[in-house]
Amino acid sequence: MRTSYRDVFLLACCQALLLVNTSGLVLMTGLVGFSLVEAKGLATLGATTFVIGSALSTMPASLWMARVGRRTGFMAGALINVGGCVLAAFALSIHSFALFCLATAVIGVYSAFGLQYRFAAAEVAAPHERAKAISLVLAGGVAGGFLGPELTRATKDLLPTPFLGAFIALAAAALIALAVQSRLHVPPPSAAESSGDGRPLREIVRQPVFIVAAMSAAIGYGLMNLLMVATPLAMSMCGHGYGQTAQVFEWHIAAMYAPGFFTGTLIQRFGTLRVIGIGIVMMVIAATVALNGNTVPHFVAALALLGGGWNFMYIGGTTLLTQAYTPPEKARTQGANDFIVFATMGLSSFSGGFLVHSAGWEAMNVAALPVLAVVAVAVGWLAWQRRASRPLAA
Repeated sequence: MRTSYRDVFLLACCQALLLVNTSGLVLMTGLVGFSLVEAKGLATLGATTFVIGSALSTMPASLWMARVGRRTGFMAGALINVGGCVLAAFALSIHSFALFCLATAVIGVYSAFGLQYRFAAAEVAAPHERAKAISLVLAGGVAGGFLGPELTRATKDLLPTPFLGAFIALAAAALIALAVQSRLHVPPPSAAESSGDGRPLREIVRQPVFIVAAMSAAIGYGLMNLLMVATPLAMSMCGHGYGQTAQVFEWHIAAMYAPGFFTGTLIQRFGTLRVIGIGIVMMVIAATVALNGNTVPHFVAALALLGGGWNFMYIGGTTLLTQAYTPPEKARTQGANDFIVFATMGLSSFSGGFLVHSAGWEAMNVAALPVLAVVAVAVGWLAWQRRASRPLAA
């Protein structure tokens, strides 16, 4: 099989448009919630319901696409997002926090489908180029990381109700994504992939390779999401304006996805586990920077390092996951992995508002360090286990 660079490019464009939606939404959600709800500790609840909507949709989305194909699934996700953005705009117009949280849950379904772009990249690539294809598709998020905050900043005051215009703009971005998705040519599911045969899911998730892959992706995403969601509130408490917060977010999203241009090459050269380890180290450095000041440059540096660490942990975990299943087990395994990722994100989103108000920005960064240590131990354990098995295989 040859790599379809055309489809890798189109998937990267889809990823960029997905990140326009995600980065714009995450940047706005805490501030919108803060303006709508009296209990300020619940300000980030909209981000939590966004993640819950994604988590509840991951397995159904994966299983459905195993039957109908990637293109149909991706297009359905974009249409659902349009409806969610329109619902969010209506919630703002009537000043309803409950309806706003429902709307972000609906928008989360789009992310559940969009999260599968990386797996589609593996399906249009030759086996030896899968890591590179995954990382290149995720690199498409660089453009979305800059465009999303800029789009919301330009449109948040277009209408009398703050941020209402921004959600209309995000709906328009989803319609553009729909047009791009319609041009995709991902191989249809094989008979084996649609059969649902293979090992029981409980046996698949007990494999060491699955455990470490899921831990790397879920904890890397969870910690990144916890600190990212809390950043707008933390910066506001430090007296920084929306424009400065948008700037921090732009650099953060760029750092999340720009390494995708070479992460796959690093994995091919140094191995998946080493790249995950580099990501852990970058996140530790990010927390250290955050503990040394709360100026805009400190936030930029900390969030950029946090984004780069996430990239290595997430792409590394995704690449590692492809070693955990056979074709009939693919949809269930990918769905289970993404459910774990989004469940962890849901917990971190829900905690973000409470922690930044009760404990503070510095305490949140301190708490990240022992969690990263757990992932480092798991990666070391798998590396040791693989080294120990080589003499036996020989």
